[in-house]
Amino acid sequence: MTLDAVHTSDPAADPITGPALAGTVQDAAGGLAPIERKLEALLMVADEPQSLIHLATAVDRPLKDVKAAIARLVADFDGVAGTVRRGFELREVAGGWRIYVRPEYDLVVADFVLTQNPSQLSQAALETLAVIAYKQPISRGAVASIRAVNVDSVVRTLLGRGLITEAFTDSETGAINYATTDLLLSQLGINTLDELPYISPLLADGADGFEDLP
Repeated sequence: MTLDAVHTSDPAADPITGPALAGTVQDAAGGLAPIERKLEALLMVADEPQSLIHLATAVDRPLKDVKAAIARLVADFDGVAGTVRRGFELREVAGGWRIYVRPEYDLVVADFVLTQNPSQLSQAALETLAVIAYKQPISRGAVASIRAVNVDSVVRTLLGRGLITEAFTDSETGAINYATTDLLLSQLGINTLDELPYISPLLADGADGFEDLP
């Protein structure tokens, strides 16, 4: 079987070409067809975005069927056509699909996660990660210069968490330059680094002077 194999179906029943969820093949319980249930189960346990090709391979179905099924799941989770709007959503990020908490529930989920699992990046690690995210590719020495502290252990931590990677080694200095990974994009829920928030509004504009700055 090839991923782009033709799959015969009724065009009028396809939510891509017809009303969302209208005419969708249903299982014995009256829910969405088995392919949606299989994809839903896979996405519930996935810890990183899953590409359509990967999902099609996992459920052994043509790529176009999986693409249509993903669209139906998005509509289902969003409460289209009278379905219940879930507290989570299916979002495309970093070249794949993953289930995320809806933004309006971020605070309650964050509070729960921090209470149940207090393990998190230190302030130093977060600051170093921010420098790398905005200045990449960047060497460890350059990061240390910006932060005015040694960042060796913090960089090792970020590498271990899979949030940054060694992009390349400078041919002249031998310094390793670092960049962020797709894992960071998926953790932030964005597709590209262009979606990172602008930091200029958070910086002092000099209106009140810089006498107190070092």
